[in-house]
Amino acid sequence: QVQVLESGGGRLEAGGSLRLSCRASGFPFEDKAMGWFRRVTGKDREMIACIDSSGSTTIAADFVKGRFTISRDNAENTVYLQMNGLKPEDTGTYYCAVKARPFGINPFSTDEYNYWGQGTQVTVSS
Repeated sequence: QVQVLESGGGRLEAGGSLRLSCRASGFPFEDKAMGWFRRVTGKDREMIACIDSSGSTTIAADFVKGRFTISRDNAENTVYLQMNGLKPEDTGTYYCAVKARPFGINPFSTDEYNYWGQGTQVTVSS
């Protein structure tokens, strides 16, 4: 049974940092690309970043480049999202997901991910 569990969300002031974690199990973690998504007010769920199975290649949305970094530890079955310079507009629910097909195939599409966590809430105040 595949399980995906995010943690690390919280409340903080603008300019602060958080590191989200996502621990997954029930499948060969080292064989799968992983992604982070979020749903913020007024928007559909959007891809933040994706990392390939080895951790050597990543891709990120333009709106987070230079602020957020995705990484993974295959020995711990965990993927991370380091978020710096947080803004009030980053407030939302953050999700981790398992990519069904290889990293390079349309990583920005939610349809490419077949297992999702429940999400962790991030609230940034001004």
